Amino acid sequence: MNGQATNNHYSTEICNGVRSRSGGLFESEEEELSGQAEAWRFTFAFVDSLAVKSAVLLGIPDIIARQAPNATLSLSQIAAHLPSEKPDLNCLFRILRFLVAKKFFRAETAMSTEEGVDVEMRYGLTPASKWLVKDGVSMAAMLLMQNDRTSVAPWHHFNECVVKGGVAFEKANGAHIWEYASAHPDYNDLFNSAMACNANIVMKAVLSKYQGFRSLNSLVDVGGGTGTAVAEIVKAYPAIKGFNYDLPHVVATAPHLPGVKHIGGDIFKSVPSADAVFMKWIMHDWPDEDCVKILKQCRKAIGERGKVIIVDVVLDSREKAALDPNLGIVFDLVMIAHSSGGKERTEEEWKKVLEEGGFPRFNVISIPALQSIIEAFPY
Repeated sequence: MNGQATNNHYSTEICNGVRSRSGGLFESEEEELSGQAEAWRFTFAFVDSLAVKSAVLLGIPDIIARQAPNATLSLSQIAAHLPSEKPDLNCLFRILRFLVAKKFFRAETAMSTEEGVDVEMRYGLTPASKWLVKDGVSMAAMLLMQNDRTSVAPWHHFNECVVKGGVAFEKANGAHIWEYASAHPDYNDLFNSAMACNANIVMKAVLSKYQGFRSLNSLVDVGGGTGTAVAEIVKAYPAIKGFNYDLPHVVATAPHLPGVKHIGGDIFKSVPSADAVFMKWIMHDWPDEDCVKILKQCRKAIGERGKVIIVDVVLDSREKAALDPNLGIVFDLVMIAHSSGGKERTEEEWKKVLEEGGFPRFNVISIPALQSIIEAFPY
């Protein structure tokens, strides 16, 4: 066949003694090689997050930050702060080398002696690693929760969900996420810490832009976890009487918070009465029909002149240009992994759910975060 063999998918040509498939699926050798490189990147995409997880568990961002925000430390200086008398410096170097290449850390060279004989690498923080310093506003707890084995396991069942349907988290862990967390205190603590860390980040953005709390005397945070969000609202607006409403096993671990009363219950059965209902990252956990049920309970709770304040992703928002445009659809896949039919929604999908739930009028308000505010009214 003149040096060329074909099958159903592609041809194999011999060029300079090297077999190439560019005559079939691929249009050129360049496309073949670039596609192979991209396929390798997808194959090892998990390495990024797990390498970062190892750095966070070792406390490396915190070790550097404790010196100064722009400090740089040598390998031996970092190792001196690790919980080991004899850490494996070769392993540490290789992890740091990778994370520098990924721009999670920065690196610079410096002379280690006055004579300038030895050159050493020194490591510092980047904007990304500053977000994973555990003190202050941090994403560390969210990263650790999302990369925990329990959280990752459902992702291995996506193909099964396509073919057979069902809930990925239940397939992986034997129960829905809320039931699992209730029965596993360690995971419940990990999950609550992640939600609290997200609340700190998002509430900073909400309070910096949203003025709609000013007229309220009372507010109930539905699905408020351990109360981080409502505590921040009450702190900023002391005249507001705050209620934190979540499942009994969740509020059982909630700390005492000034101006906040913790209430355990079921959002599908009732919502405590207040001038407004606040829901941050709650509605995306549920399918449309359940969101409508939740909204109807909220409608009963707020009376004729109240409102619902939803903080959630709006997929078609044009105001999130500074963030990765794919983040919203990444979180939509997280909903497949961790929820029972939840999803992220476009503004048109929000409109449909809100109207069916008794809220015919709403505004979308942009904030400096992945989420937006959806302020909805029953009149």
